[in-house]
Amino acid sequence: MSTAGASALYIGALLGPSLLLLPGLAARAAGPASLLAWLALLGLSGLLAVVFCGLGSRLGSAGGVAGYAAAGLGPRAGRAAGWCFLAGVVAGAPVVGLIGGGYAAAAVGADERTAVRAGLVLLALVLAVRLLGVRTGAGFQLVLVCALVCLVVFAVLGSAPAAQAAHWTPFLPHGWTGVAQAAPPLMFAFIGWEAAASLTTQLRDPRRELRRVILIAFIVTSLLFLGLAAATVSVLGPEAGGPVPLADLMRAAIGDCGPLLAAGAALVLTLAATNTYLTGAAALLDALLPSGAAAGWRGSFAIVGMTALTGIPLVALVGSGVLTSSQLVAVPTALFLIIYLACTAAAVRILRGASRVAAAISCPAVLALLLGTGWPALVAAAIALLGAIPMPTPAALTTSASPTTSAAPGRTDELTPLAPSTAAQASSPTRGI
Repeated sequence: MSTAGASALYIGALLGPSLLLLPGLAARAAGPASLLAWLALLGLSGLLAVVFCGLGSRLGSAGGVAGYAAAGLGPRAGRAAGWCFLAGVVAGAPVVGLIGGGYAAAAVGADERTAVRAGLVLLALVLAVRLLGVRTGAGFQLVLVCALVCLVVFAVLGSAPAAQAAHWTPFLPHGWTGVAQAAPPLMFAFIGWEAAASLTTQLRDPRRELRRVILIAFIVTSLLFLGLAAATVSVLGPEAGGPVPLADLMRAAIGDCGPLLAAGAALVLTLAATNTYLTGAAALLDALLPSGAAAGWRGSFAIVGMTALTGIPLVALVGSGVLTSSQLVAVPTALFLIIYLACTAAAVRILRGASRVAAAISCPAVLALLLGTGWPALVAAAIALLGAIPMPTPAALTTSASPTTSAAPGRTDELTPLAPSTAAQASSPTRGI
């Protein structure tokens, strides 16, 4: 794969439907100062990029995040990371459904209850598609990612004439507490650096090209995140905290047909992205359970069942007002933060030089964000502890590590990461969850 093609895939791994919701959530929590939370997390994102570049160059695709955690912290940590990844996909599906439902409701001027109902319909639809075994190819995913990038750029530039300097005051309407509250949900937008695992098997010269790919992806996604965040505040002002910021910006850019265009893109993107991640989750489940326990249709049925049993009640709780959108986003965010915490801790033990320094700085920062999610952090920790418990004859945890994954200097013990073909598949090039 060329550097340009890999960069496009990596940008797709970092962008997804969460981009359609999070600028509004951040603006609601911190007002114009939400841009400070974006900037701080972009700094952390850059550190994580260095860490995963180092892990990808040293360990290759050895089981993705589960393999990275196992290489530095042992097999139990690898299993915990794998189960947290699986739970994050399952918990993220209702979030993505609500994002699509919100944009669909905004396109026809409906209320929040209609948005919740539309989210439930979308969730049911994607689960039905998953049961039918429909897959979305990488080419189709890249087209969707390119469409999303073009839509964001068009919305930001097209709405620029409606920007007002007055919308930036007061800059700290909720104080620094608001900025701190905005940060943990925003981390959901920066999940995707683990895609380095799958790219290492596709690049001609992974050690050299992976650095270029990650740098390009970081620059492009940073510009998109900051552009959309700044436009949300400067154009929408008091309305910046709404659930469909991109639709509101499109309305400011081209009038009433703007939300329709945004809704169409949101619906296609959420359906395709969720289906892709559920497909990867089914493969990961097969790696985590004893051999053959989740093979074929049974894996898909299990994933659909878990997503329905957790997703439908969560969406219903949002519709009834018991849960907020921020709290719902915090659940999968906490699960992925557990994964990043394990990977950065492992990187401190495995890596050397700048990558190790980046891991040492980012590890406590990730922990602080995890604690900032509140009760979802307890849920994520419980899942990690349960996932670390060994299972009898696991299918993909019995293989010894290859020479490229024996890893930490000075260590001669064998490692048991997840099989690359399964865990890396779950970290597919298009982030939707």
